[in-house]
Amino acid sequence: MLQNYLKIALRTLLRNKAYSAINIIGLSVGMAVAMLIGLWIYDEISFNKYHEKYDRLAQVMQNQTWNGVTGSQTAMPLPLAPELRAKYAGDFKNVVLSSWTFEHVIAVGDKKFTKTGNFVEPKFPEMFTLKMLKGTQQGLKDPYNILISESVATALFGSTDPINKVVKIDNKTDVKVTGVYEDLPHNTSLNDVTFLLPWSLYLATTDWVRNSQDQWNNNSFQTFAELNPKADFDKVSAKIKYVKFNHDKQDAAKPMVFLHPLSKWHLYSEFKDGKIVGGRIQFVWLFGIIGVFVLLLACINFMNLSTARSEKRAKEVGVRKAIGSMRSQLITQFLSESLLIVVFAFLLTIILVQLTLPWFNELSDKKMNILWGNPYFWILSISFSLITGLVSGSYPAFYLSSFDPIHVLKGTFRVGRFAAIPRKVLVVIQFTVSVTLIIGTIIVYRQIQHAKNRPVGYSRDGLIAININTPELVGHYDALRNDLLKTGAVYEMAQSSSPTTGVYSNQIGFDWEKKDPNLQALFGVIAVSHDYGKTVGWQFVDGRDFSRNFATDTSAMVLNEAAAKFIGFKEPVGKNIKWNGKNYRITGVIKDMVMESPYEPIKPTIFFVNYEWAIFFNVKLNPKMSATASLDKVGDVFRRYNPGSPFDYKFADEQYAKKFSSEERIGKLATFFACLAIFISCLGIFGLASFTAEQRTKEIGVRKVLGASIFNLWQLLSKDFVILVMISFLIATPIAYYFMDGWLKNYEYRSDISWWIFGISGLGALVITLLTVSYQAVKAASANPVKSLRTE
Repeated sequence: MLQNYLKIALRTLLRNKAYSAINIIGLSVGMAVAMLIGLWIYDEISFNKYHEKYDRLAQVMQNQTWNGVTGSQTAMPLPLAPELRAKYAGDFKNVVLSSWTFEHVIAVGDKKFTKTGNFVEPKFPEMFTLKMLKGTQQGLKDPYNILISESVATALFGSTDPINKVVKIDNKTDVKVTGVYEDLPHNTSLNDVTFLLPWSLYLATTDWVRNSQDQWNNNSFQTFAELNPKADFDKVSAKIKYVKFNHDKQDAAKPMVFLHPLSKWHLYSEFKDGKIVGGRIQFVWLFGIIGVFVLLLACINFMNLSTARSEKRAKEVGVRKAIGSMRSQLITQFLSESLLIVVFAFLLTIILVQLTLPWFNELSDKKMNILWGNPYFWILSISFSLITGLVSGSYPAFYLSSFDPIHVLKGTFRVGRFAAIPRKVLVVIQFTVSVTLIIGTIIVYRQIQHAKNRPVGYSRDGLIAININTPELVGHYDALRNDLLKTGAVYEMAQSSSPTTGVYSNQIGFDWEKKDPNLQALFGVIAVSHDYGKTVGWQFVDGRDFSRNFATDTSAMVLNEAAAKFIGFKEPVGKNIKWNGKNYRITGVIKDMVMESPYEPIKPTIFFVNYEWAIFFNVKLNPKMSATASLDKVGDVFRRYNPGSPFDYKFADEQYAKKFSSEERIGKLATFFACLAIFISCLGIFGLASFTAEQRTKEIGVRKVLGASIFNLWQLLSKDFVILVMISFLIATPIAYYFMDGWLKNYEYRSDISWWIFGISGLGALVITLLTVSYQAVKAASANPVKSLRTE
């Protein structure tokens, strides 16, 4: 019986090639989108699960209230980790300190690379489950050892065994390789940690770190914890809440310590007023919903085309019922046809996903693969396909099997004037989804452009940043600057403690005239050289820039507008600010520089002259010379001063562009899905228009004989579809506004939602529909009426 069902189903598909192709292509595209989104969601929810102790690891964080706002931060004081280990041993199995992930120069002979890594305490590799390929993870107990990733080992040593080989770090410290670990996967928060150095080496070689061991107010380190098996994150967080505050109960910031589980690092990373408010989990839900709707669009196409052709199969149903077929058998027959289409669609889906996955990975910044060897993937995919087949085929099966054989065989069967209503409702649903996605895509794009067009307060053109991470570059600023200026390739050069695309230090201890004694003020603080303003092209609102002509400028400050407004001076230039007991005079106020998130308010920031804090060179290339030629000359000078290191630099505009990467990626993905949703909807419209034209062949012939023009007939066939699209637009508009307005509220600096966005979206959907319908409409209207009327 099953074989018979499949044979009939296959013959039916072959007899109606056009409709079968539309169904198979539509379903396969919908299923491919769903599979791509499924792989993306799997990658997101499996983030950090590479670490075997995933369920027991956490980062120690704190909430602090500065400038009247409570913020959550990962930066912690160094003495916190020893105290947690000593006083809460029953809750923690391990607590380790870590530096931030910074770039360091790693060299072996003539091979020199800039790689990112951390200084960590010895238990770190055990906690985060580094999979050792060679050597041992115990090497971090010795201050002059190093663990390197497989990729770093290959870059430095090729196929030679790296164990016990010596490498030089930052041109100043020799360390021995005691272990090689497997590269951390792309979907882990630590994927850019390519080497690990001992914490004891950090203490031995860095004075400020060594001096921080008893400084509870110096938040410059990371702290990670592994809980004991029976410990609970919330309960332990409650226990350690006041551990820092108890060391300084006069601290107006009121620091409250808590644990942020590893399982929440990726998906729940956004905090507001000291509480988690979301993160990438919002995108997981968003794309999950989009995937379901896109697949639903494909199923709707199948339902519409199957029910639209019901009259074509009415006699078949009547004959089968007359010779004894039961309704259940007919339902099984039609469902088997549906499942056969789904089988073909699934095979095409696998091909489409395999072909598009490299492009999709690049678009979404992932490294995903089809999970060929994962049985759960196949169980889920096959189940998913079967459900899709049953869902898309259920309505046609039950609808077709319900026909009365007597009326059908008498020739009196009519589908009735209301039979098309379900099809029209489904078309409205299709275009409601499509128009909503179009509106959402435009709003996301406008928000990105709005932030990109925000005045940044300085010039990024031709500006590069170079890390000062080797001793050869320290103390030679004036000589290096003079040599660079002599090349003609450099307009100006300066030092700073932060790049122009970040604020690395936030400080307290400020006092000024009429300051509220209860206010605990926090400012971003950037140490710069005298030439910084000329190099970055900052713009003065009041006062003047730092100058070597004024010896007192070593005790001067330049404020951004946000800092000047926060302090409250009407005429800040010439006023004094006291910082940690030392007086500074305000010499100038600059326009706000967008150095951090372009979507957030500007942080009050203070600039002062200090050459010792500097860890970056900022070089402004000569705009009259090509960037390539300029970089060659700049590179030659740097290599002369620093021969043991590669010349690594970063363009400020490229670093700034990275701040938009997340939103741009979401926008591109939304555009991709919107285009596919429109394609699937148009595929269905094309099929329905084709059927409508075929169904009204005689009517079109009669109208043409009576003088109707091609335009009149095009109007006749297009009118219904235009009305359906307009209804979809009216439904989609409030839905899109509600969700996109909520999304925009996540940003302090955001664009508005203009009326023309909805107008363009509706007009675009209408034009696409008319283009889709027009082919079939014009084709039918151009047909010879004699042939149309001679059909019987």
